[in-house]
Amino acid sequence: MPRLFFGLEIPAHIKARLLKVRAEVPGARWQSAEQMHITLLFLGDVEEERLPAVCEAACHIPLAPFELSVTGLGCFGQSCAPRNLWAGVQPVAPVASLHGVIKGQMASLGFTTESRAFRPHITLSRFRRQPGSVEGLLAEYEGAVFGSFQVDEFVLFESEPGANGSVYTVIERFLY
Repeated sequence: MPRLFFGLEIPAHIKARLLKVRAEVPGARWQSAEQMHITLLFLGDVEEERLPAVCEAACHIPLAPFELSVTGLGCFGQSCAPRNLWAGVQPVAPVASLHGVIKGQMASLGFTTESRAFRPHITLSRFRRQPGSVEGLLAEYEGAVFGSFQVDEFVLFESEPGANGSVYTVIERFLY
């Protein structure tokens, strides 16, 4: 059963800039360029026979293209003991709108999704137990602009666990 999520791909030039954020932080498991994306909606394990309906519903999502900037860093958890380090995106509104429409379409198919607030971001690092502080990185990259790009498609990804973290494969692209 494939483990699926909708997301946005990040252009190579922005990934290259984000990779330069890496630093020696205890417990950090840095994401590779291939792992960088913006998650729009996590579906989880989906039965193969439901995949055509998921793709058909996603084909009918009517949103106009928009410009997105990757700016600054943040973390989930406390900066002295984070769970994740991430890069932010601006403006949030069009990404949140796309998330909401996808969530609505998937709910109409019977999918139950996360109830916590949606916060678009690009995960840069995940942390193991007893993580080190990222306070220095947050200060160093406060207000940093990593680049902008035009969002004119979203993607259905499959996530497969791997030795060096998850491997993401594009299942389908949905163009505006």
